[in-house]
Amino acid sequence: MTWALVLSLAGAAYAFKVTGLVVVGGRSLPAVVERCLSLVPAALISALIVKDTLSTGDELVIDARLPGVLAAVVAARLRAPLIVVIVVGAGVTALARVVGLD
Repeated sequence: MTWALVLSLAGAAYAFKVTGLVVVGGRSLPAVVERCLSLVPAALISALIVKDTLSTGDELVIDARLPGVLAAVVAARLRAPLIVVIVVGAGVTALARVVGLD
């Protein structure tokens, strides 16, 4: 990847952001669009977590990461503090690797 490509992609991203500000301007978006936009971050982070948990390169892989993520999800659903969720997920992943689930 060259610096010219990186700079041109950065410029294009900035142009898209500026275009959105100019088009929308001071107008408020419809309520349905606001509700949908508020859900985008959660959907994006969920998709990234699933992709990184269940794949390596182009292959579908089920290994020690899956039980760790599932344990972290359970801890989060039980409203554990963030540091506890992280430690539980890392601990279960480490245990799964020790057991040989890798």
